[in-house]
Amino acid sequence: MGISDKFLVLTLDAGGTNFVFSAMQDFRQVVSPVTFPANSDDLEKCLNTLVRGFETIIKQLDRPAGAISFAFPGPADYSRGIIGDLPNLKAFRGGFALGPFLEEKFQLPVYIHNDGDLFAYGEALSGFLPEINQKLAAAGSIKIHHNLIGLTLGTGFGCGIVLDSKLLVGDNSCGAEIHNALNKYVPDWNAEESVSTRAIQRVYAEQAKHDFNASLMPKEIYEIAKGMKPGDSFAAMEAFRSYGENLGSSIANVLTFIDGLVVLGGGITAAWELFAPAMFGELDGKYQNFKGEKSDRLSFKVYNLEDKSVFAKYAGGNTKELKVPKSEKRILYDSIPRTGIGLSKLGASKAVTMGAYAIARMKLTRGR
Repeated sequence: MGISDKFLVLTLDAGGTNFVFSAMQDFRQVVSPVTFPANSDDLEKCLNTLVRGFETIIKQLDRPAGAISFAFPGPADYSRGIIGDLPNLKAFRGGFALGPFLEEKFQLPVYIHNDGDLFAYGEALSGFLPEINQKLAAAGSIKIHHNLIGLTLGTGFGCGIVLDSKLLVGDNSCGAEIHNALNKYVPDWNAEESVSTRAIQRVYAEQAKHDFNASLMPKEIYEIAKGMKPGDSFAAMEAFRSYGENLGSSIANVLTFIDGLVVLGGGITAAWELFAPAMFGELDGKYQNFKGEKSDRLSFKVYNLEDKSVFAKYAGGNTKELKVPKSEKRILYDSIPRTGIGLSKLGASKAVTMGAYAIARMKLTRGR
């Protein structure tokens, strides 16, 4: 197998309803994707779907693939390719060696991670992170980012963290389990109870004094808020405001430990205009000590990178020359610590696929 063939990678977008199979080379999709029902409640049918899907893609290729790489829900021991008890894929219970099964079947290395990790990795290598750094360089800024927090906003609340091009996986494949962070308002709840589809549905129902309706999706609640659909517009607006405030609290907690850019992806980002003000309001908030003295919640300022009018200020910071003591040398110093939040331009699905491909390419290069 030649070096270019080695970087031909089979990919999979594994949802609870459908599995979408494809192949990538040089960060480009090289075949037409194929979709099959996941059969997620029947293990034998689900495994047959996986085999059939990858075999269908292989038949479209004119050369052998070098690896299989894809996202699959957790809990899992991703380093060993073992899938745990999945709430949305009921066929996988008690631990299943999915990676070794596919390696045995196709005689290829198999790399599995969760979608939050791969979303962040894709955005760090070929999406949001390089895009912002390029814009900073074009603006003549000395600011450069090396770290990225990727958050997926949809049915649940996912996260991935990339530190200087290295994906944080963790000793238990639990490197960024943000959904289990503390909930700001209800200590008995995890963060996801207030940052998820069901959170928007719950707050809308509470504010509108309706019964909880799991079939009323965030897109419809957004349309109610915008006056595009009948309903309680105030309740709809409050649902997204509450979502944004709780999202902001979770982001602030992550930024306390991981100093980097933040990129958001997933279906709920379409409602950015409704939740972003409350999110930034929370990030700009204050702590108070026992004397009543206030201090900034974060050690740096967070900028809205979707607002083009603030980018020049973000890029410029407060740069000045400092003279090195007892020397003729001068160095540039930017005295404003800052980061930014923006939306994925790749889209979550494409970023996940890019991340899966990048993981495989990196591991194949290293011979692992």
